[in-house]
Amino acid sequence: MDFVAGAIGGVCGVAVGYPLDTVKVRIQTEPKYTGIWHCIRDTYRQERVWGFYRGLSLPVCTVSLVSSVSFGTYHHCLAHICRFRYGSTDVKPAKADIMLSGCASGLVRVFLTSPTEVAKIRLQTQTQTQPQQRRPSALWPSAAPPVCPAPPACLVSGPKYHGPLHCLATVAREEGLRGLYKGSSALLLREGHSFATYFLSYAILSEWLTPAGRSEPDVLGVLVAGGFAGVLAWAVATPMDVIKSRLQADGQGQQRYRGLWHCVVSSVREEGPRVLFKGLTLNCCRAFPVNMVVFVAYEAVLRLTRGLLT
Repeated sequence: MDFVAGAIGGVCGVAVGYPLDTVKVRIQTEPKYTGIWHCIRDTYRQERVWGFYRGLSLPVCTVSLVSSVSFGTYHHCLAHICRFRYGSTDVKPAKADIMLSGCASGLVRVFLTSPTEVAKIRLQTQTQTQPQQRRPSALWPSAAPPVCPAPPACLVSGPKYHGPLHCLATVAREEGLRGLYKGSSALLLREGHSFATYFLSYAILSEWLTPAGRSEPDVLGVLVAGGFAGVLAWAVATPMDVIKSRLQADGQGQQRYRGLWHCVVSSVREEGPRVLFKGLTLNCCRAFPVNMVVFVAYEAVLRLTRGLLT
């Protein structure tokens, strides 16, 4: 049931946090934005509400699978560790056991999420149509190429990507299979330690918030523990999240970065060390309500199924 509960929790989390995720990605990848409100105002002015939901359909379709695998892997890995170390799954796991299981769940996610992250990032950073140069016509003199007298006379193509599946197909065609896993090294570094922090902090906070005489926290305790667990996880994940977003967005036009380390060095040299924490405030503000919902849905499904089976 951990797989089912994780899937339901993941979908609820995406529904709550996606608009702020779009703002976060644009702040991290586009230097023109001076802050959160500047990005929100500019996005709304140019694209209205739809601009905050670019690329949503693919995460909604895949997050249930990814979240299911993540929570399921954590639970089963923790059970195997407890069985191996203590001979039973009923004992209280050590903090190191929780961290190792959380890290494993984060690493497993990378193989599923990297292509969808690439598509999501490309769609979220695709804000304007591409001007397309008009080809010369036989009716025009070859010695004097025509000049567009006004912007409406110039041809303007639509957006490069017309949806998540079209984006994935275009990236695969133009950049090969490696293009779909662009930034996966940064994603590995982000997910491993952030999910170790995520599950460890949730376990510790849940224990602290459990009333005396009970074995698990109430709904308020789950809300608080889940919210703060998400904030702590994103606090340690943000530097690699910035690098991951830049590597995955780097494919629209001329490529700037040769790899993970080159992206880190170039970003810090051009914008200073603060660039690694771009979007940190927004990540933490988004993480609290999203992970409140994720863990409440997760725990509710688990408790409901336990009640039905007993």
